[in-house]
Amino acid sequence: MQHEIPVERLGPRGEAMANAISACVHCGFCLPTCPTYVVMGEEENSPRGRIFLMKEVLEGSLSPDDAAGAIDNCLACQACVSACPSGVEYGDLITAYRLHAEPRRSRPPGERVQRATVGATLPKPKRFRVAARLGMSTRALARLAPRRMQAMVDQLPRRLPRARPLPEFTPAEGERRARVALLQGCVQRVLDPEIGWATLRVLARNGVEVVVPKRHECCGALAIHAGREDQAKRLARATLEAFPDDVDAVIANAAGCGSGMSEYPLLLAGEPDADAARAFAERVRDITTFLDELGIVEPPAAPQRARVVYHDACHLAHAQGVREAPRKLLRMAGYEVVTPANPEICCGSAGTYNVERPEVAAELGRRKATSLLAAEPDVIAAGNIGCLNQIRAHLDELGSRAEALHTVELLDRAYSGRA
Repeated sequence: MQHEIPVERLGPRGEAMANAISACVHCGFCLPTCPTYVVMGEEENSPRGRIFLMKEVLEGSLSPDDAAGAIDNCLACQACVSACPSGVEYGDLITAYRLHAEPRRSRPPGERVQRATVGATLPKPKRFRVAARLGMSTRALARLAPRRMQAMVDQLPRRLPRARPLPEFTPAEGERRARVALLQGCVQRVLDPEIGWATLRVLARNGVEVVVPKRHECCGALAIHAGREDQAKRLARATLEAFPDDVDAVIANAAGCGSGMSEYPLLLAGEPDADAARAFAERVRDITTFLDELGIVEPPAAPQRARVVYHDACHLAHAQGVREAPRKLLRMAGYEVVTPANPEICCGSAGTYNVERPEVAAELGRRKATSLLAAEPDVIAAGNIGCLNQIRAHLDELGSRAEALHTVELLDRAYSGRA
């Protein structure tokens, strides 16, 4: 796509935006993979429509507010990246554009309050736990609150598990094969701390020594994807400082976090710590990618293991290109692995999207849960806490008792002989 974007005036991320826009040939291969286009059927709510709108804003023909509706409707799932034959780096574009546009936008008071509340609570596990318990206890009264506040309460689970902080150090079992640092995650440690514990057990079982930075809370992925640049940079720098250098890899077991940390070079482009951001991002691995590269110890044999319907988290499959590793590991553990219909379509969670765009998110969630159940699972596996929370909510809505677990939890079950 031809453009007249003043790259030199857009700072160090200007070139990434301009390159993505110029690579788009408006072919339309992205349309059937875009969840908002599938649901809404509108050109402006497709990747190529949004690319055109972003081009117009960056050229100065439109204001950020003029394009805000369509841009905010984007889940940033990056399914279009997987489908694009021209190599358009839409992920870099939407992230850089939101960081550029957010301070130049005017939002209604309700949106500002909601975004401020989310930004102040989710990255702080203790604060989020208190806020979640408060929301759960006043769920009935939430019906009297503004719609945006209702949406936040609606996303809370029926109960919270007790807090189970991970140990700062977990030794390898047997001969040490690797040493890694594990990101605990902010939301995940509140909503489903068992994922972290299962990760430690599986890594240790495979000869991996694990350190967990205790003073670290959030990697900044939610802030990056929401365009909150100051908060994103602060959290990214805290992450760079908290994680040790003497490790073979930085392990993420949440797809959104892994994707966010991989974007540090884009976030900190042109900054004094840009080189440190690049070096850190190169060491980031999803738990399944790391285990696949390492080669896992074969779990004990079992007469029969469950039929697993595997859900591709968008920020794992599309943003990081991780598709086969989780399936390979599950098969090695003895599970029957099945892929549902339309695996490329987002479940609707997308960070805080299901709070900010609850109607679209709910429709995508219902479609995803229906698709997963149609594959007749004994259990559903996914690699992202947001997806799991969304899928569980819609399974419950459909009256299903199917379990939804993280991939590493199923590996942990296989090692313990419980699956």
